[in-house]
Amino acid sequence: MSDTPQQPRHETAPPPAQAATPPPAQALADAAAPNTDGIWYASYPPGVPHEVDVTHYASLVQFFDDCTSRFRECVAYVSAGSPMTYGALASKATAFGSWLQGAGVKPGERVAIMLPNTLQYPVALFGALKAGAVVVNVNPLYTPRELAHQLKDSGAQTIVVFESFAKTLEDALPGTRIERVVLTQLGDLLGEGFNLKGRFINFMLRHVKKLVPAYRLPASVRVVRLLDALSQGAREPRAPIGATLDDLAFLQYTGGTTGVAKGAMLTHGTILANVIQAKGWIAGQLESKAETILTPLPLYHIYSLAVNALIFMAIGARNILIANPRDMPRVMKILRHETFTCMSAVNTLYNAFLENEAFRQRDFSGLKLAMGGGMATQKAIAERFKAVTGKPIVEGYGLTECSPIVAMNPVDIAHLQDFEGSIGLPAPSTQVRFRRDDGTWANIGEPGELCVKGPQVMKGYWMRPDETARVFVGDGWLATGDIGVMDARGYIRLIDRKKDMILVSGFNVYPNEIEDVIARHPGVREVAAVGVPDPVQGERVKVFVVRRDPALTEDALIQFCRQQLTGYKVPRLVEFRETLPQSNIGKILRRALRDEEIAKMSQASAA
Repeated sequence: MSDTPQQPRHETAPPPAQAATPPPAQALADAAAPNTDGIWYASYPPGVPHEVDVTHYASLVQFFDDCTSRFRECVAYVSAGSPMTYGALASKATAFGSWLQGAGVKPGERVAIMLPNTLQYPVALFGALKAGAVVVNVNPLYTPRELAHQLKDSGAQTIVVFESFAKTLEDALPGTRIERVVLTQLGDLLGEGFNLKGRFINFMLRHVKKLVPAYRLPASVRVVRLLDALSQGAREPRAPIGATLDDLAFLQYTGGTTGVAKGAMLTHGTILANVIQAKGWIAGQLESKAETILTPLPLYHIYSLAVNALIFMAIGARNILIANPRDMPRVMKILRHETFTCMSAVNTLYNAFLENEAFRQRDFSGLKLAMGGGMATQKAIAERFKAVTGKPIVEGYGLTECSPIVAMNPVDIAHLQDFEGSIGLPAPSTQVRFRRDDGTWANIGEPGELCVKGPQVMKGYWMRPDETARVFVGDGWLATGDIGVMDARGYIRLIDRKKDMILVSGFNVYPNEIEDVIARHPGVREVAAVGVPDPVQGERVKVFVVRRDPALTEDALIQFCRQQLTGYKVPRLVEFRETLPQSNIGKILRRALRDEEIAKMSQASAA
């Protein structure tokens, strides 16, 4: 591997004041820190280093160039049965980066990517990084309101988007800084030359399935087809922009534990640290150039982005892209002629796989590793998966603010244990402590808020110094908002979330956003949103509403939400009440409502 340093670049955005290390929110009592740091090292699998060199690469661009050079002839991605080698990926990403530079994209400028799991995603991702841009990952299922917020907040001036979502973009554009729109269709990169297969797929989606709504982008933005951009960039190559470990690579949007979506500032260094930490963790367990990873989770999500797109790139793995994991018959059709040695998913998706007869009848003798994350893996699902495949689900823990991995269970393939419900041990070069309510550190076996310190921790929230200060609790410790406990071996278990965040199928849902939308309905007086346990999704959203208009119905309210919120955020349950519980200062008590629901469910279960 090359470790030649690159020249630092001139950073035009964000200004230094935004990217600076955040000040601590409060001072922690040094005397209260128990002598427990590093007790987990004794539980590390043989060969896993305690510390890793997170400066091995100068940037993600250098990492990408190194991987695509070493694995040039290997297949990097497969989409709809069409492969793309690492060499082809490198050529296309370089061409796209050159086009972005030629189009006027400056170092530090934000480039939004609104794509599902297709070959276009890695091309756009690494092309943007080669141009020195900051990638803003966008959920393709966003409503215009949600998309507009993210584009305005990030200040993105370029967006790469599937034509199927161009109408959403049209509605979201007013008030944003978007100057360039790069349009692409599903079949564009499914072949070379005339690409008969891709043309047929594009024709079917547009004219037969009618999946491209009519749109009209304003004349004020430059619109270009991705294929044209790649062609022009290949004809007019430019040298990639030199990046450093301190330069921003991603604004990865999350709600943290409360509030509207905000961009976690992840640098080339924080992302690379996580890649190198994970590579050290799996060293000797997976073979270079020999693994195939199944990727049903969206690459725009930090979990799949880090694990599937980057960590498995480090070993030259082959990546099977699933664009729509909800269409299980289609997924099974794709997998009919595919084999895979590794997979990553969330609890709900593992459950969907297990409900499918074709999946249960597969030959899993070649499966080495099944990873769980994004939400708690339920023991019943883990046990069913082990019974079907013969392999356990290996769970880990992370969050967007940590690029994302904080802790992992051992992946010693020869000695994998049954599912225990632990999120594992802190990653190499990572410190984990638990904080009491009074700000002092908890002892081993004592619950507290999980706090983490390491090279993978974000620089802060984009343009939100107050939010940044709120989550950094002293000397670089990030407070995660999750309550957990560590045992004497260093293994961590999560107990609950400190705030009111709702976790639906691995995605964060924030009550403030839902309440803000519902409160806009003229028939609503008061509203509170909570998460209630769900055996499939982990949690589902329930709202309690005090009506202004007595004629307001549950169906009408849910339909209103569907126009404003992505599907997984839409409430599944609505209960109308005369009043809502409040504190002595008038704050609606969400926790009391959630506790009522859990009590009802317990009584129903007992009955």
